[in-house]
Amino acid sequence: CCESYISNNIQLFWIFSFIDNSTLPSMKIDCHSSSMLQAVLLLTALAFEEVGSFSTRTTPVPPSRHHAKRDAVTRRNPLRTFRTEESLRRISSSLAASSLDVGIENLPENQENATNSTTASSSASVEKPTSRASPDVDNSLPADMLTLPRHSQEDVNEILDETEALIRNMHKHSKKVDPRNSHNRQSTPRPEDADGDAIFANTYVDLGKVETVGFDYDYTLVSYTEELLELIYDMALKRLVNDRNYPTEMLEAGLSFDPFFSIRGLAVDKETGWICHLSYTHKVAVAWEGREKVPTSEIYKEYRGKRALNPLERKSRLKPLNDLFSMAECCLIADTIQFFKDQHIDYCPNNVVRDILGAIGDTHISGDFHRIVAHDPARYFHPTPHLKSVLTNLKQSGKRLIFASNSPFWYVDEGMKYVLGDDWMNMWDTVIVSAGKPAFYTEVRRPFREVNKYNSRVLFKKVERLEKGAVYTEGCLRELTRLMGLKQSEDLESNLEGGAVELATSKVLYIGDSLFADLVDAKREFGWMTAAVTPEVGTEMEVQRQSDYILVERTIEFLLNALRLVQGELGAVQRTEEDLATLDAIEQLVSKWRDRETALLGNPFGSVFRARYQPSLFAHSLRRYCDLYMASVSSLRLYSPQHRFYPESDFRLLAHEIKRPGATECWDLEDVLNNDEP
Repeated sequence: CCESYISNNIQLFWIFSFIDNSTLPSMKIDCHSSSMLQAVLLLTALAFEEVGSFSTRTTPVPPSRHHAKRDAVTRRNPLRTFRTEESLRRISSSLAASSLDVGIENLPENQENATNSTTASSSASVEKPTSRASPDVDNSLPADMLTLPRHSQEDVNEILDETEALIRNMHKHSKKVDPRNSHNRQSTPRPEDADGDAIFANTYVDLGKVETVGFDYDYTLVSYTEELLELIYDMALKRLVNDRNYPTEMLEAGLSFDPFFSIRGLAVDKETGWICHLSYTHKVAVAWEGREKVPTSEIYKEYRGKRALNPLERKSRLKPLNDLFSMAECCLIADTIQFFKDQHIDYCPNNVVRDILGAIGDTHISGDFHRIVAHDPARYFHPTPHLKSVLTNLKQSGKRLIFASNSPFWYVDEGMKYVLGDDWMNMWDTVIVSAGKPAFYTEVRRPFREVNKYNSRVLFKKVERLEKGAVYTEGCLRELTRLMGLKQSEDLESNLEGGAVELATSKVLYIGDSLFADLVDAKREFGWMTAAVTPEVGTEMEVQRQSDYILVERTIEFLLNALRLVQGELGAVQRTEEDLATLDAIEQLVSKWRDRETALLGNPFGSVFRARYQPSLFAHSLRRYCDLYMASVSSLRLYSPQHRFYPESDFRLLAHEIKRPGATECWDLEDVLNNDEP
């Protein structure tokens, strides 16, 4: 087992699930080292030494304030059976000699002296994280994040003491987090790795039965640098001032696109101007008014104590910001509102949102930024070294390729020549531009028109068939299905070949980045298989593998476990004011650690896929409407054109499915607290 880990050069996180909840601090072990075997054998010995002294599953403590059988309680409580100081000291001293060789990070405080004594000799081979803060600045964690409340009952205090000792040990060397140093930038190229380049399946997909593969263009076949969003932001800001008579001082205020503020999957409330992050139940998990976070109490007040709007209100008030282009308009809305607040200018949020959305729309329609990008593709496009091989591989396997974009031909022609070469059109069976998605999916009588490739003029003649090498515009999916002869799959009984059942309802796979412009109607109306390009998957997975993030996750888990254990000690009786104050203080501490988790992701909203701690509305839509999702189209290079994708078997929907050893509960403390903290 150890040899296979070493040969595959993978990383082990939290070795042995039966000890990772209670016994070991967060460790990341780099298996490239020759000392890997020694470390694994040592951890194995420690694991078997500890395994007899605690249970791997936390069982509720009997409901009484005083327990006669302390031994029985101890057996049920892994936190208590863990001999904190003794075990940590023993593990730390045992690993001291080899820790730097194998790259183990975040050893507890007992190892500090041993680590410091060998740092100088190993600095050439092991890269250590460095702080960006000035030496004179105290960059350590605030004391209140490491301090748990206390209770007059001894049994409760024992739980709190041990939990606090664990957290302090884990975070001996943790520092404050600056989101701008977290490197979670969606427009920044990400190093290739096996996890980040994986394709994830929500349903069963057999690529071998896919006959036609369609691709969107923007942020799918090509990906843009951060400078494109800066360009769109600047052009829209100038339109606000010049076309809509906004204050000229806005051009002199230093307003610019901030890549650390916005993420996609947000929504703007047109009545308040708030930028909101919604959970899968449409609850507002986080809201920002300008660049100021909206207090939880204000969210409850605005939404009548429900933290959410009813379906009719959602439709009229909320404007989704779902694609990557929308990050520029999200940032411009926040900056404009903050400018008005700072300058004490009265404003109507609805008008501001409408004007900015209009300015962004005019920027897209005018084609101004398209011309700038087409003139300098090297500046605005990321390299796509694997794209040609991916398309060639699909083509050689006998699949038809469809190019379908909302952008004009002259624009995509320049971009595709840059990423694929002058003969890029030879790769495609059908090329559709200015498709007008999502109307492309819902229109039923809109005909295709041919586009002159040399002057981009539309030819008004009837299109009887779609020819390879020609360019078409407008049209609709019904016409595309008819002209290309795209058929639905046969009856289920006819697809029992080789023991596999074709669960898809179509032999077409469409790949795009925008859920609602590219994918939803193709899936919902025509049963096409869909794949979403979500670069956030790769960037967030990279952050979540870092030791700081793992430590935060474990800290939250320890705190939630302490809440359960404390309530078990208190029993099923009426809570006193002291009891409630203790529980509230721990819950507020969990909320602070969640804020740190958000900061590590490099923006004020946190994960694209989590709204605080519940699945986000974006994640819910991704799962509902997409069969596959991936960080980039290049991920397809790692899979055969006949690859079969299987969904994960542990899709947990109900509370009893979520609860398991090591799982952190998915519940929202802000709903419990309902406090005034931002």
